[in-house]
Amino acid sequence: MNIWFAEHNWPWNPDRYRFPTEQILLTLFPGEKPQYPETPPDMEGGQGVLIGLSRGRAKASVSVLVKRGGRLRNGMASFPADRLDEPEEQVYHTVSHALKQAFYQAGTALLGYELPWGSLTGVRPVKLPTRAMLAGKTARQAQRELEKEYRVSAPRAALAVECARAALSVNSGLARGGMALYLGVPFCPTRCAYCSFISADVKGSLALVEPYVDALCREIELAGTLLRARGLGVSCAYMGGGTPTTLSAAQLHRVLSAVEEFLPMEGCAEFTVEAGRPDTITADKLDVLRFHNIHRISINPQTMEDHVLQAMGRAHTAAQIGEAMALAGERFGGLVNMDLIAGLPADSLEGFGRTLERVLAMGPENITVHTLSLKKGSRMTEQGGGLPDPASVEAMLALAAERLRGAGYAPYYLYRQKYMSGSFENVGWAKPGTACAYNIVMMEELQSVLSLGAGGITKLVDPDKRKIVRLNNPKYAKEYLDRWEDVAADKRAAADFQAGLSR
Repeated sequence: MNIWFAEHNWPWNPDRYRFPTEQILLTLFPGEKPQYPETPPDMEGGQGVLIGLSRGRAKASVSVLVKRGGRLRNGMASFPADRLDEPEEQVYHTVSHALKQAFYQAGTALLGYELPWGSLTGVRPVKLPTRAMLAGKTARQAQRELEKEYRVSAPRAALAVECARAALSVNSGLARGGMALYLGVPFCPTRCAYCSFISADVKGSLALVEPYVDALCREIELAGTLLRARGLGVSCAYMGGGTPTTLSAAQLHRVLSAVEEFLPMEGCAEFTVEAGRPDTITADKLDVLRFHNIHRISINPQTMEDHVLQAMGRAHTAAQIGEAMALAGERFGGLVNMDLIAGLPADSLEGFGRTLERVLAMGPENITVHTLSLKKGSRMTEQGGGLPDPASVEAMLALAAERLRGAGYAPYYLYRQKYMSGSFENVGWAKPGTACAYNIVMMEELQSVLSLGAGGITKLVDPDKRKIVRLNNPKYAKEYLDRWEDVAADKRAAADFQAGLSR
């Protein structure tokens, strides 16, 4: 879709507003790709978007004219004119918000319906009510703000506020100098059709696994030395990937022993390990996890329908998931999370309902319900697979919420992704007292997250300034093995940043 910024009245080059424009375009019309012609789009024929900014004495306004399918609609959002005289970053956020509101008005007028999350385009909608309640607003006021200011539907606004309460509960117990810890293991038995994570089929990268474990232990030792020297501690920890239980029991033991020996884990409230794929779960690995006092594991079926598992590229059956859960009950004994995906290829509402019932019968403490998204780099995207019908996905999500609430689970964290069917969300559900603090800390950016291993992104959070600095480890295992000096330098920078916050 052609997009044109009318060139008068912008506080600086309007090209800076391409990003928020593309965010709302993607949300409203997922199949449209933005183009920026040198001349204004012909609004008499074809389709396009015309965006303007005007300033009066008291008010300034962003107007958005959208033509699509032969129909033309206009949207407008206003704000006090003196906000254009504020510092540059504040002006950017003010104008971007108004632009999204105006575009949303025009876009939904063309669509003929509202979106569940309104004009919100970000991954973390819960941050808004969390901040509002930290600033002294009531839960009801925070919900009304989402509904009125961002046109979020009442059910989604209420869901966000529920998760914000869980975030506030975790936030109240976080030490200022603490950091969350992420350990990445980028190997899986096979690659799922929907997956875009930095992971490799272990059969094709077997020679890298042992050197990778060596390098990860080396990084753990360095990080522990740096954190201890600065008086910093780990608040919660998560080992993900990939599938960490792709490692052998001996390799898992080496990594977890290094964590215990070198990292300041004395104040760590929880440690979760993704067991993920049931075809990687064995008694000896579960014994290792129990020996190291791992608090929670994930056993992630995504579906309990064998034909759907096959379509996803999973090399295991639904029966194996039940066997893995029974084995975990015998040999692990801690909390279990199970992941499900609404909208998988070859699935149906009836099949999703059967999956829910079978998973609930196994009694995991946590269940995360994802909405299928078409991620760049996934096999589904490369092969041209489309998103499922939003109405079908909405029915699956509604069924999940009804069954989970009825079984005693409550929502505790949520996030959204691009290219997600129906513009819905992923929600973590937990039985009382079993919420995963790491998921909340990471998703709501309440505390710095130190990431070790290939593909890890360290996020350094200054809560007072609302500032986040990202330091990326090399993406792929081979690259990670070859760039130790870069990895080490970033660990030093992360430790120095965090030490500065605790002073």
